[in-house]
Amino acid sequence: MKDPTKQIFILAYVLALMLGSQAAFGTTLKVCPTCPYTSVKEAVAAAKPGETVLVEGGTYQEHGIEINKPLTLLGRNNPVIDGNFKGQILTITSDNVTVEGLTLQNIATSYRQDDAAIRVVQRSNVRILNNTILHTYFGIYLQNSDNCVIKGNVVAGQDVTGKNESALGNAIHLWYCDKAVISNNRVSGHRDGIYLEFVKDSEVKDNLSEHNLRYGLHFMFSDRNTYTHNTFRKNGAGVAVMYTRDIRMEYNTFEDNWGAAAYGLLLKDISNSVIHNNTFRRNTTGIYMESSSRLDLQRNDFDRNGWAVRLLSSCTDDVFKFNNFTGNSFDVSTNGDSQLNRFENNYWDKYTGYDLDKDRVGDVPYRPVSLYSMLVERVPPSVIFMRSFMVDLLDSIEKVLPSFIPENLVDEQPLMKKIEHDNDRKLAQVLR
Repeated sequence: MKDPTKQIFILAYVLALMLGSQAAFGTTLKVCPTCPYTSVKEAVAAAKPGETVLVEGGTYQEHGIEINKPLTLLGRNNPVIDGNFKGQILTITSDNVTVEGLTLQNIATSYRQDDAAIRVVQRSNVRILNNTILHTYFGIYLQNSDNCVIKGNVVAGQDVTGKNESALGNAIHLWYCDKAVISNNRVSGHRDGIYLEFVKDSEVKDNLSEHNLRYGLHFMFSDRNTYTHNTFRKNGAGVAVMYTRDIRMEYNTFEDNWGAAAYGLLLKDISNSVIHNNTFRRNTTGIYMESSSRLDLQRNDFDRNGWAVRLLSSCTDDVFKFNNFTGNSFDVSTNGDSQLNRFENNYWDKYTGYDLDKDRVGDVPYRPVSLYSMLVERVPPSVIFMRSFMVDLLDSIEKVLPSFIPENLVDEQPLMKKIEHDNDRKLAQVLR
């Protein structure tokens, strides 16, 4: 028979725990012109760990708000926190903080302290969700912080025309951060849209980065990261990936990145990485590769670029397979006499070979490097002769008597038809 006294004691204990939990985590402090708290900074300072500060619609002229305890800062009906160009707005120095639904605006350029709308300092499990950040130096800045989520934010800077790099910060900036998730953000009008340095084991997906002065995405020393379904469009220099290994870049779009030093994707000192199912469309250079090795580039589309691929002789053991090359001025260009890389089963719209056995594979090899592309690589001003009769004559002679183009850079089995990547997997299996 159960002891009634013991049961009553257990029930009272459970009830006390429930009440204590509600007191600790269920309280909401409201901020509005007619609320007990009219200042976001005051409400955050008064809140206890685990509580929610709910900011109602309106404009709050504040900066220097520090969140030093676990809490949720939540906006409702589009509240605006205006920094009035006086300094950083939110500084997070606690784990387990959520900032959601706010508009943060007006941060002055600050060369010494790199002020941001939201800065996270040496913390973990911070969530920055669905905010709008306008006219700031840095937008969201994380340093030495792990397991953080940056999702659904709009970070819009200013018109970058005529600006210099030092006058602009980055929209989303991470430094020494691991296991971050950056997703569904729209960033523009900054130096770099997304900047990662010493960031590992993280995921960047479903973002739009456009109209930034330098790079839409820029990362260095950031291993084992995954970048999927992002669009990088109309950025001053495209996307730069440097001094990194073990990355995956899949289903991204690099388009309309034009300029003398612009690339869809710049790869420098990259190794052991996968670049699959991406689209490189209307860039000065689709991919520029320097000192990069053991890269697997498959099922990518290179369409209407100046150069589809510029492959320097310092690159080794890279494989290009099942890619489409259509409408490019130059499909492949290089600065060396030989290449230690492989091109297999790609589609080239400039290929004029034949397929007598009807297996969808050309019966004669294709050399994607033209004599004229070699000349332009060594004498850049010669690009002014593009599409002239003399250039066509040179290339025709080189096809008959190849002597200058790299002997080893050849696709032995070019495909006869453009690859529909979602439908041609059976062909890929046969050709492997």
